[in-house]
Amino acid sequence: MNTIVVIGGGAAGLACAVHLQRSGAHVTVLERGERVGRKLAATGNGQGNVTNVDCSAANYFSDDPAKVGRALARFGHEDTVRFLESMGGIFLPDVRGRVYPAGRQASAVTDLFRGELSRLHADICCGIQVRKLSYDGSFLLEWEGGHMRADAVVLAAGGKAAPNFGTDGSAYSLALSFGHTLTPLSPALVRLRCDPALVKGLKGIRVDAALEVLRGEKRVFEGRGDVLFTENGVSGDLVFRASSYARAGDVLQIDFLPDVGMEKLQDTLVRHAGSLLCVVPNGLGRALTRRAGEDGADLAGSVKRFRLPVKGDCGFANAQVTKGGIPLCETDENLQSVFQKGLFFAGEILNVDGVCGGYNLQWAFTSAYLAAEGALSC
Repeated sequence: MNTIVVIGGGAAGLACAVHLQRSGAHVTVLERGERVGRKLAATGNGQGNVTNVDCSAANYFSDDPAKVGRALARFGHEDTVRFLESMGGIFLPDVRGRVYPAGRQASAVTDLFRGELSRLHADICCGIQVRKLSYDGSFLLEWEGGHMRADAVVLAAGGKAAPNFGTDGSAYSLALSFGHTLTPLSPALVRLRCDPALVKGLKGIRVDAALEVLRGEKRVFEGRGDVLFTENGVSGDLVFRASSYARAGDVLQIDFLPDVGMEKLQDTLVRHAGSLLCVVPNGLGRALTRRAGEDGADLAGSVKRFRLPVKGDCGFANAQVTKGGIPLCETDENLQSVFQKGLFFAGEILNVDGVCGGYNLQWAFTSAYLAAEGALSC
């Protein structure tokens, strides 16, 4: 019987362990935190957005988009739903294609994994941070106060985002010791920072808006969704999506009234002395009026073309995922290391990140399946 160790008890690690244990392998999950699935329990704003019905490779960033596409073809969103429902529960899409548990509780998804792994008698060991990984005919995993051997290892310890969940980037060193490299790392799905003076009086206001990211004359992103103003910038679902494209020096251009044309808006404002009542939320209307005055044309421009230069993002501590990681080109089709047979990767540690909307968890589940398939053949 193969002995396989999964390093990391997040979404990818837990899913990989279920696949492996169901197939008859002896699996041990080593998690550095006090319990598994903590980040999974917070996903989708606590509601558990586990995948998306539109899971094409076009929604991902990677050094090898074609390999991402082939991976998704082997284990896509329908496979994820079947896999999750095989453990219990019902999972349904919303109008935007985001798939949630019917109970809208992310912590319950974590409970499904914990219950299934308990039923399968997998070994879950928490409070263990693997410090060294080596190979001398079998894998030797070492940590403070202990060690163990394995026939195969799946490294699913995450990236650098959300270090409060234990993903501080230290696990990259385990891969680097086998000759792997890292692409540049940066936060993704993260709040964007702007000049606080430009958002003064807007903190806490949430709107359904259209947003463009402009880089000089080039538009690098456009979309529609929630924009939430903070004390020093913007957040919300739409901003998280935009953050995968935006960088310091870009300009966010926000249309607070995307369903109304400029001509109609200007006519309304001219006829009603620049009143934004019943046009935009009152708090936003007051702030825009203070900025532009009551001149109809200027005020309409503030509503339809509100511009915020980007100063940067709010860092890994506030990010949902990591952009960058171990290049896919350093793995085979089952995400096995090209430098060390028996070493596999799954989840965020790889150079694959998706836009906001369930895509990153889908990659976690896809990569977990591929890694499990490969590890079972070792």
